Amino acid sequence: MDYAKLLRFLNDSIDPSGKSGRHIVRFLQPSHYYEFIRQWFKYRHKYPALQSIRSSPLLQALFCPLRLQDGQMDSEPGLYVESDSTISVNSPASRTKERATEIPWGVKRIGAPEVWSVSTGHRIRIAVIDTGADYNHPDLRYSLARGIHLLNRASLPHDDNGHGTHIAGTIAAAGGAQGMIGVAPRSLIYPVKAFDHNGSAYVSDIILGIDWCIRNRMHIINMSFGMKSTSISLKNIVRKAHEAGVVIVASSGNDKKQRTADYPAKYAQTISVGATNRDGKVASFSNYGPYIDIYAPGEKITSSWLGGGHREMSGTSMATSHVSGAIALLLAARPNLTPDEIKQRLRRTARPLAGSLPRGRTRPGEVSAVRLLRAKTSRRRQS
Repeated sequence: MDYAKLLRFLNDSIDPSGKSGRHIVRFLQPSHYYEFIRQWFKYRHKYPALQSIRSSPLLQALFCPLRLQDGQMDSEPGLYVESDSTISVNSPASRTKERATEIPWGVKRIGAPEVWSVSTGHRIRIAVIDTGADYNHPDLRYSLARGIHLLNRASLPHDDNGHGTHIAGTIAAAGGAQGMIGVAPRSLIYPVKAFDHNGSAYVSDIILGIDWCIRNRMHIINMSFGMKSTSISLKNIVRKAHEAGVVIVASSGNDKKQRTADYPAKYAQTISVGATNRDGKVASFSNYGPYIDIYAPGEKITSSWLGGGHREMSGTSMATSHVSGAIALLLAARPNLTPDEIKQRLRRTARPLAGSLPRGRTRPGEVSAVRLLRAKTSRRRQS
């Protein structure tokens, strides 16, 4: 590989504003990536525009704001180039509520309070790749670790949207008598702010977030977002996280469609989550069908919001946070389970959904923290 030529080309093609488009440039050989990085540092003063490039050592990739014509880098040997697409959080509806001082219905529905005498998710590290979190919220005072702000590395990942705070509250709020309680109140949330105030991010931000999660040994990654098209680079970093033993929980999307799910939930290495309502039926907005691994409460879910308040929201995002919390309860009691074993256990112990199916057909059920923990206990008794 001609590194000098590649450095010159990237330097001349950089558009720091990002208005010309953003691209992911992945090296097919790790040795080529590391040699490029070495050359980049060696000549960084000669090519100042390259300061706009970010990199992922785990993916061996560069994230570049480039002015590229179609096919301009296709002939470059040893490189794979794709557009850096946008991705959005999955939550279609919300309304403000008064301060909550009780256990939300979804937390009760999955039976979390019934297992708190056995597990509260103590010391389980959950990364929430989202819009950040409200570090001043009373419900989250003891639930938040430092995390990372991918859009401004010098800052704490403060939430300027609300979505990430809502997700964090359902998973791990510990507000006591003056606030709400989440599914796993003694688990620890690491906010990974990849999304801006509009709830929008680039795939490259998600990749950098997953890269950070792997290196910082997260147990669970909550991904309450999705997009319609796949990304080879995103798929590869999700696979690396799975191989590292990280459990990835992703929202399936809110398109009311049967045989589909958003990416990254559609990848086999994730746990794909659909939403249910108070009646235990699939919520009207939720995707459903064979790409769903598990369902959880996702309609009219009250959780933490910006400014110390609470908000009711609906979406598969909300369902995903219930599943992440339930997995935290399980991992605190059974820390050696692999991601694949956890997915199998979730499906095997799920509560059947309300409504009938034609004879001989089965479908995923609704998550049950009680059954998850009981399955663990019964196995011990047999041994």
